This record gives sequence, C-alpha cells and structure tokens, in this order.
Amino acid sequence: MISYYDPKQHPEDKDLGTPAVRLNHQQSLPQVTLEIDGCEVTVEEGTSVMRAAALNNINIPKLCASDNLEAFGSCRLCAVEIQGMKGMPASCTTPVREGMQVTTQNKKIAKLRRNIMELYISDHPLDCLTCPSNGDCELQDMAGAVGLRDVRYGFSGENHLDAKGDDSNPYFHFDPSKCIVCSRCVRACEEVQGTFALTLDGRGFDSKVSTGADNNFLSSDCVSCGACVQACPTSTLMEKSVIEQGQPEHSVITTCAYCGVGCSFKAEMKGTEVIRMVPYKGGEANRGHSCVKGRFAFGYANHKDRITSPMIRDSIDQPWREVSWQEAITFAADKLKNIQQKYGQDSIGGITSSRCTNEETYLVQKLIRAAFGNNNTDTCARVCHSPTGFGLKATLGESAGTQTFDSVMDADVVMVIGANPTDAHPVFGSLLKKRLRQGAGLIIADPRRIDLGISPHVKLDHHLALRPGTNVAFINAMAYVVVEEGLEDQSFIDERCQQENYQKWREFISDSRHSPENTADITGIAAEELRMAARLYAKANNAAIYYGLGVTEHSQGSSMVMGIANLALLTGNIGRDGVGVNPLRGQNNVQGSCDMGSFPHELPGYQHVSKDELRTKFEQNWGVEIDPEPGLRIPNMFDAAIDGSFKGLYCQGEDIAQSDPNTQHVQLALSSLECLIVQDIFLNETAKFAHVFLPGASFLEKDGTFTNAERRINRVRQVMPPLSGKADWQVTMALSEALGYPMSYQHPSEIMDEIAQLTPTFTGVSYDKLEQLGSIQWPCNEQAPDGTPIMHRESFPIGKATFAVTEYVATEEKANRKFPLLLTTGRILSQYNVGAQTRRTDNQMWHDSDVLEIHPDDAQERGINEGDWLGIKSRAGDTVLKAQISDRMQPGVVYTTFHHPESGANVVTTDNSDWATNCPEYKVTAVQVEKVTSPSKWQERNKQFSKRQHAHLVAAKTPAAKAN
Repeated sequence: MISYYDPKQHPEDKDLGTPAVRLNHQQSLPQVTLEIDGCEVTVEEGTSVMRAAALNNINIPKLCASDNLEAFGSCRLCAVEIQGMKGMPASCTTPVREGMQVTTQNKKIAKLRRNIMELYISDHPLDCLTCPSNGDCELQDMAGAVGLRDVRYGFSGENHLDAKGDDSNPYFHFDPSKCIVCSRCVRACEEVQGTFALTLDGRGFDSKVSTGADNNFLSSDCVSCGACVQACPTSTLMEKSVIEQGQPEHSVITTCAYCGVGCSFKAEMKGTEVIRMVPYKGGEANRGHSCVKGRFAFGYANHKDRITSPMIRDSIDQPWREVSWQEAITFAADKLKNIQQKYGQDSIGGITSSRCTNEETYLVQKLIRAAFGNNNTDTCARVCHSPTGFGLKATLGESAGTQTFDSVMDADVVMVIGANPTDAHPVFGSLLKKRLRQGAGLIIADPRRIDLGISPHVKLDHHLALRPGTNVAFINAMAYVVVEEGLEDQSFIDERCQQENYQKWREFISDSRHSPENTADITGIAAEELRMAARLYAKANNAAIYYGLGVTEHSQGSSMVMGIANLALLTGNIGRDGVGVNPLRGQNNVQGSCDMGSFPHELPGYQHVSKDELRTKFEQNWGVEIDPEPGLRIPNMFDAAIDGSFKGLYCQGEDIAQSDPNTQHVQLALSSLECLIVQDIFLNETAKFAHVFLPGASFLEKDGTFTNAERRINRVRQVMPPLSGKADWQVTMALSEALGYPMSYQHPSEIMDEIAQLTPTFTGVSYDKLEQLGSIQWPCNEQAPDGTPIMHRESFPIGKATFAVTEYVATEEKANRKFPLLLTTGRILSQYNVGAQTRRTDNQMWHDSDVLEIHPDDAQERGINEGDWLGIKSRAGDTVLKAQISDRMQPGVVYTTFHHPESGANVVTTDNSDWATNCPEYKVTAVQVEKVTSPSKWQERNKQFSKRQHAHLVAAKTPAAKAN
C-alpha cells in the first residue's frame, strides 16, 4: 500500500525562515521570552524574530529567507514593528530580546509590504496561468498574502522581461526574466552545497544571477545538486520535468538508492509517475540537501531497457524465452535441486545485494541457509568494506562507524583517508565543507589530489600524498609520533582500553622503524610533514577520521582499519560528538547487507554461525538445522566454479562481472556454472551469463528499509507498482517455496519484526517506531530504545577497547621495469558504481566513458597527448582507455574509474586481496601504459559477446518467441 505524504504529519518540513541558533550538540543557550502579536513566546537566545514567530504558527511574509540559509534581509517583505525601535526592521535579521514586543501585522506594515511587492511585480512576467510554477510559487503566494491587487508603475519602462534563458543543464531551466534577485540560489550554492558556482553580477537595477563570465550552467562549476532550484521562490530555476509534465499532485517520503549517505526524498508524483525528487528536510542524513544523482537521476526506473518479464534458457548460447513467473521459478528451482543431487549440498550459493532493502537481503541469506542448506552466502561488501567489519569488530567490538554525519559539525580537525567525499558521498561532502569553512583543520591522506582540498574557502592543512599500498606504514608513523611526543590521552587509555594489550601495542609502535623518518622512503611522505599532521590531529579537542575504499581495498585493508582505530583510541577520539572512526560506505545499503547476515560466517547481527547458542535460536525460528561451518566467500565461489565443484548461483542485484577484480577470471567462473539466476532490473554484464532472469524492482517500487553509513535505518516506501508485478522480497519467497521451504510474509514489516526478534542490535526496531521517529540508528534495544546516534560513549561492546598490532607488510603487487606504474581506482560524482542506473540517465553528459588520468611527467616520457588511446597492461590482463593528462596524480601513479563496462577497468586489476577478508586490492595494480591504435583483445571479444547476448534478448521479444 502506498503511503502518501501528509504535511500535517510532518511539521519539520515547514520553512521557519532562518536556521536554529545551535550549531552543535554541546551548546546550551538561555531562553528568552517575548511577545509577538500579543502572544507570549519563549525561544533560545539568538533566535530571529521571524523564526520565533514561525515556531508559534505566526507567519510573516518572506521571499529572501529560508531556514537552510543564513539570514540575508534583502527583500524587506518580513518587516515588523518592535516597540522601542525606530522604523520597521527585517524580522529575519533581528534577534529576539527579553521582553521584546513585536507587531507583525497592522495597516502601516501591510502598506509597506504591498509597496515592496508592487516593485517586484512591476519587473516580472504576468504569465501566471501558463507559468510552470503556477500553484507552487512563493512570489505568487506572497502577492496574495500582502493583498496586492494593482501595480501603479505599469510595465512599459526599463525591465528584464527579455532576458535570455539558459537551457544547457539537462535537468533544469534558468529563466532570468522571472528572477527577483533574492539571492537564495547564490546563497544555497555557497552555504548548503559549498561550490560557489553562482554569483550576483552588477549593482542595483543591473544585478543578475550569473554562473560566471561567458559560462552557462553546464560549462560552469555547477554540480547540479539542485540546491539552487529548490531555493528559488519563482520559476527562474525550474526542473524540466515539471515544465514538461506539470505540477505533481501528491508525494511519498522515501530513501535514495544511490550511495551510503541515505538521503531522504519526497517523490513528488502524478498518479504513478514520478515528476521530481525533492530532498526531504526532515531527513536526518541529508537535512534537505541532495546531489545530482538522487535529485535528478531517477529516470532509469522507467527506462526502455528495463526487463519486466521473467526469462529462461538452457544455455547462454541460446536466445531468451519470456515465460510466466511460475514457469521461471519452477525452472530455476528444478535446476538448483538437480545440481545439488548431482554435485552435493554445497554446490550452490547466493550473493545478496547492497542495493536491495534490509528485508530482501535478510530473505536471501535465509533462503541460502534454510532452503539451500549451506552457508554459501556473500555480498558486495566482500569487495569494498569487509575489512571495516573485521577491523572495527576486533578493536572497538562493533562492525560499524561510530558517529552521525551531523557529528562532523563538532570536529576541530578532520582527517580524510582514502576517500573522496565530494564525488562519492557528495551530500556529506557538502556538510564537511561547511565545517571546514567555519575553520576546522583538514588532513587528507590520498595518493591523488581530490576536490575537497581545493574547495573554495577551505584551508587544506596537510595533503599526505602517500604511495599506493603504504597505508599501514603511514598510520603506524602517525601513532609513533603521538607516543614519542607524549600526545596520547592517557586518562582515556587507562579508563577505556585493555592495559596489557595496550602495553604490548605501545612497545610495538615505539620501535624506531615506525618513525616518520624511517617510513618516508616507504610512504613518500616527508617526515616533518607527517609529524605536523600527527600533532594537528592529536592536539585537537575533537578530531574525526573519515575513510573510504582507499583504506579497505588493499592487501592490508583490515590492518589499516585497525590502525585507524588504534590512533583514535590513543588520542581519546571515540565516544562523543565531533570525533570517531567513520567509514564512508559505498552503496545505499552496504551497511545493511552486512547487518543482515550476508557473510558466510555470520548470521544476522554479526552472530557467528559456529556458536551453538546463537545458531540454535535461528534454527528454532526458521524450523531447520543450520550448517555450523562457514560457507564460501565470493572469490572461493569463483575458484570452485572453475574447479567444477560449484555449479549454481543466485545473484540478486549485484553485477559481479563488472564490479569484481580480474574480470576474465570472473567471466570464466560464470561460464562454468550450470545455473546462474540473476535478479535485476537490467540485463547487466553478469546477466549475460545467466540461465534465469528474474525481473527486479527499483527502489521506487518497493517497501522496506535501507541502513546508511551512520547505521541509520531509513524507510523505503513504494511510490509506484512494481513494473514486473513483484517486489524483490516476493520473488525470493517464491523461489524458496519452490525449493520446498515456504516463507510466509504478507509485508516487509513482518520481515523486520523477525529481524528484530533474532538480532540484538535491532530488538527495538519496527515500522511503527520508524514512522514515529523518522529513522533509527542501531543499536536499538532495551538499553537504547530510540537508537544510538553516537557509539561507545560509556563503554565498548567488548568491555574495554583493544589495540591491535598492525605490522606493515608490503603488498606483493609491486612496480618493476615491466610494470613501472601503479594503477588506483575510484568514483566520479555523476556516475554510480557500475553505472547500470546512472548510464541510463542524462548524467552521461558529464561522464560518458572512463579515462586514464596520468601525470604530465609520465605522459611526456611516453609521448602521450590528451585524448590518446592508451593500452594499460597488468599481470592480470590489458585494456584500452583514453588519456587524461592530470597533475592530480603523483608521478608513477595512474587512476581510472570503473563505471562503464566496455572500459574493462577490472580486467587489469588482480585477485590479490586483504589477508583477513579477501577484499580485493583494487587500489594497487602494477601496470605499463603505452599509446595504441585499437581496442584490446578482451574489449573486442567482450563487444562481440555483448552483441550476441543483446540479440538473444531481442529474440525473446519477437512474436514468434512469445508464441512458443
């Protein structure tokens, strides 16, 4: 059942005109009592008169004011009278005072407001009936609110009605003829997004909003986050979808299905059609902000490439046959049962999805354990953040980050390691930039120069451009400096950490081999630079670490995560606002997929499958015996498939043929399977090897929950019916029943109830509580009935925290004469993961192919020019990409993204992996680069294979195929 947005039930979405005074969790401001229109009002000191009035349902007209922007006071429409003050001050810029008496409405004020509105309307097109914002226009509303009925000045004088528009951006239109120069768009770009792409040019009557000299929106610094569009009170900045389709009629609050920030949105609808996605102000992860993906790149949900009918075939060399759901499920179940009869119980397995909901992921691992009868379950976290789970569990006792995103606003120093927040987690990146503009210190540890360090009005204190593969040597050197210079928080260590363990670690880290001077040749970081960075971090009142895949996707990923935790413990930066260890999760529900028991050794809630008392409660609830032995990880599945002992795989919502390393090895493994079942919304690279295709549902077509990088459980609400007729959880149930293990759920809320019953950290979670609170950060149980925003305030789940000895072991993947360069990989703002979603939107305009970034020195040495075709060869394979000469890289290091399947970025990445978790070492691949004139042999083979598979798909759509 679809739940429509009711504004009466969401008062937090009301615009109060100016922001709250409190900027962090540690301030406690005195209360002030005043009188507004005869009503006694009590608010915090420093609150604006406008906000104080709005909090008490006294609405003052406004145009330039919005509660996500600092007060500006330009429109003067919010003028009020205050006893004892001259004139009529702007209520948005006037703070309350004790005993103040405010009048918001009388004849004098009304006349002033009408005069102001009259000036605005005299230079504004009077086309309200045909204007795309008709019915949703603040200028129109305010004209009515102040009672404007006539414009005395006429419309024949000098005006801006013929100003030329800008249609360059694929998602929104800029019409300057309707601009009232309120500056809200400019301020939103500065204060909310932090890009500073917009400005006000000219003075007085000649003032206008500009994207810079001779720039349109597309060629400017604009990142298309939509903050300016959302801020605009007229139709000056307007979504093209609204211009073309009209104003939406209702909305549903749901959660974005892109990155791990977990932004809340209002899906604004006409019937079952999404008109626009508007960031929801009540969303605690995004506070009403968004990025280009979540805001605009939702069109993939109705793309022509969507597959909405089940398909089967006996061989990947055969055309697909469209069949009924019943026939497809029966076909898949029979295949799996026959394989197990022939090859044994452990010959099949499954991969859960970090793009699907918690409830759907929970059902898939339950299907594998209860219906398949083994623990051969894994998830994409294996190839991204599995070292986070291992490392944080070992040191802090819990496999997740410690903070809320809002916590960064209390940080005095922020260290970003191996992450690119402005591209991969842009809404958090904007919040981080806001704190940095307020003066927080910034340390970046990354082989590549990232946008965060060169953002406007952000001071980068230290860029530690370490060599790929040397993370552990770097973090050990940081800890060495803290210990050597006596900068540790000894009271925290004595009170909160295991002492015997700490002394052993201290003896280890104090060895001079870890000194910055002795590690400089390893890391490439100058000793004094590292020492200054260590001091800056250790001496800060609040220091926070945020890290990404540049930490985990290494052969020592788990060691590095433990090293980060060591440093945070050493300096006491755990357990309060503004500090912590914060992994920036990649996909929308990668945290949830881990929480739900997707790993082969852990049941939901990170409960080890070998422990009898834990396994027994699942057995009793599920009515089956569960194998006490951990199953196969994804790399083990591939190896076993090639060896011939693993023959069947159920893959829900993950494109392992594109995302996993050593592509040729993966393709060989998939080709060796007798039954590959893919459940997805498109025929992705993995589905080209499939025998059964079960249509998936996009996030707009389902109910459930996602868990973001801050452990925040957010509701996902269905806004339109599933195009295939089934949500993903219903498909998994059908397959399980066909395998002889019926599951009986009528709604995902019932699945969550079962999760809460079996998972200690989810005990208090329910859909009713989520409706009540909006979102919940686990643990949520008797000890924390409303959730746990900040972890480890008083204690750790393991009692006292553990320091881990993190010996630096150099990666086996080394540059040499044959492969002299090191390749590292990452993401770009406009594309997402394997690109299956974003490549089917207008985001292609910004990044339509992957390129190889190469330093000018390395390019000159090889005679490479911008745009040349480059052959990239590694020990695993070779591919061809276009050159982009860039000084973001240090000499000897090259960089690419992996969003386009034809690029073959993972053809060259090796199957080296983390010692503890098998997380692939994507970030260190030794390569040679040279100019070429044709694609690689793999690219040619893959192009032909894809053509054949597309033809097989087309054949399924023909009338003859359907008749058969």
